[in-house]
Amino acid sequence: MQISKRLQAVAGMVTRGNRVADIGCDHAYTSIYLIENNISPKAIAMDVNQGPMERALENIKKYGYESKIIVRKSDGLEQLSQGEADSILIAGMGGNLMNQILSARPDVVGRVRELVLQPQSEVHQVREHLMNIGFLITAENMIKEDGQYYVMMKAEPEFYVKNKEPYRITLEEHYYYGRLLLEHQNPVLREFLLKERNQYEEIYEALLQWPTDKSIIRQKEILSMTELIDKGLKYYS
Repeated sequence: MQISKRLQAVAGMVTRGNRVADIGCDHAYTSIYLIENNISPKAIAMDVNQGPMERALENIKKYGYESKIIVRKSDGLEQLSQGEADSILIAGMGGNLMNQILSARPDVVGRVRELVLQPQSEVHQVREHLMNIGFLITAENMIKEDGQYYVMMKAEPEFYVKNKEPYRITLEEHYYYGRLLLEHQNPVLREFLLKERNQYEEIYEALLQWPTDKSIIRQKEILSMTELIDKGLKYYS
């Protein structure tokens, strides 16, 4: 099974031997990849839409994994029972939706060993939410594929983590860009920060030509974001 570089990076964060609940599984490519590469012994492929469920079933049958992958129609974690999975994997969704899914079933989330997440947006809000529900981000990665940047993370319940200090998030740049990505000087993140900074500079210069009330407010927002980016770039100096 060939899957995208993004999904390979996400799947690579799953702890080998864990049973996985793949939420928003779409065509079940990630679930199949996990089984095929002996990362997971069993998976539950879940999606809220009937169309993806049918395609997932077709793909699972095609690869002969009916005994190892269960397909289940579910709105988020609604149809997942406590203790059915060791890992919850959610990839390719907006961060706010991801947070809503996790918040809806604290009984299930509280029983897993890890969350593997790849939010498409509001990444800083996902990091904040994880801290609020008692999870520590213990691994992060960032890749670039087809001109797009993707962040993925593994979070574990705080009580499972022996040495907690390296994973605590305390600074604003940690929430926005990831403490581990910054401290490990992830090269893709550096490229992203430099690109973002250049774009903000161009927007700021354009706004200076139109000194309206809205423009002035936007200028202040951009300056604030530029300062935050500079804090992130200091990790690379």
